[in-house]
Amino acid sequence: MNKNILNTGIQDFINNNLTTDTLSVALSKPLFEGVNNTEIIQQIEAAKKCVHKLPTWFNTQGIYYPLPLQVEQTSSEITARYKAGLVRGKSLADISGGTGVDSFYFANNIERVYHLEIKPELAEIAAFNFSVLGGNNISSMSTDGIDFIDNFKDTFDWIYVDPSRRSDQKGKVFMLEDCSPSMPTILPILWKKTNKILIKTAPLLDISAGLKELNSVKEIHAVAVNKEVKELLWLLEKDYDGPVALKAVILNEQHGSLESFNSSMSEEAHSKASFSLPLDYLFEPHAAVLKIGAFKSVSSQLEMLKLHPNSHLYTAHHIVPFPGRSFKILNYFAYHKKAMKSFEKTKANVSTRNFKMTVADLRKKHHLQDGGSVYLFFTTDLEERPIVVVCEKT
Repeated sequence: MNKNILNTGIQDFINNNLTTDTLSVALSKPLFEGVNNTEIIQQIEAAKKCVHKLPTWFNTQGIYYPLPLQVEQTSSEITARYKAGLVRGKSLADISGGTGVDSFYFANNIERVYHLEIKPELAEIAAFNFSVLGGNNISSMSTDGIDFIDNFKDTFDWIYVDPSRRSDQKGKVFMLEDCSPSMPTILPILWKKTNKILIKTAPLLDISAGLKELNSVKEIHAVAVNKEVKELLWLLEKDYDGPVALKAVILNEQHGSLESFNSSMSEEAHSKASFSLPLDYLFEPHAAVLKIGAFKSVSSQLEMLKLHPNSHLYTAHHIVPFPGRSFKILNYFAYHKKAMKSFEKTKANVSTRNFKMTVADLRKKHHLQDGGSVYLFFTTDLEERPIVVVCEKT
């Protein structure tokens, strides 16, 4: 950590050049004594990534930015705040501390947070930023998190783990045992020191596969920001053997709002969906709802009808609050080339669900331009017919 970067002149240069092409900085002669141009570029690029992802960091004077890739890989503020709302207690150990974003927000609800990061420079940067941000109840250490836990004389109310996928596993199936640390391997160590564990994984981890590798899972949260699922959260409680709660959480970055749909593995297994041809309204579930697999629960809880067991599109006579997009149905018809004639060379938003052709193939075949106010859903109905549902947004 080069603290010369914090000098006023260098900080002013960074803040005044956030829109500058950094190539010109790279090609310039050395701009400041004690700091090379590469370090300045790294600060500029990292700051730009923080504008929306970590606005508190970006808007706080005197922040020392980690490397751009480290900022890219860290939790966003909005998801870190959500995670912090899941924990309460006197102590929490964040054994894969990283940039410290999660630790900082955990400290709002935990009396003492232990930020454990094995990379010395990153631990130093996180500790410095905690002091700037006022995170005085966070102890930041450069150490192996598992060793720290294993040798700690007391216990923790919570242990938080954000395992990283090993680079040599690219292209292979995402399994928790392939991460660092390997969750199935370290769980016995963690259970000796706590009764509650919170694990963050990438959304591409298959939930059924995760449940086979973990024990005592009490809740699974699919956390989305706007339209995209950003992370899966696994809440484990020692010796828990009850139903696994499923929560689809949709955070709105612009309005700061939260929308959710709750189910459970048991409820989904025992729910029965009802079916219908398209009625007055069409409903498309958010990606977070699809991630937790609450296909039948949506139908039973919200009293909505599915178009087909595998389509995951819903319909009803009336508009209802729904975790996803809602549309007014204008028309629907059996799919064939003649019926599509009136849409050729017009603008339309095209989606497919359980359909034999891709969006790209449909656009090419029927000369459909992107955009406009019309939404075309190509899907399969309960009678196994390919159909087109013509809609407009509510």
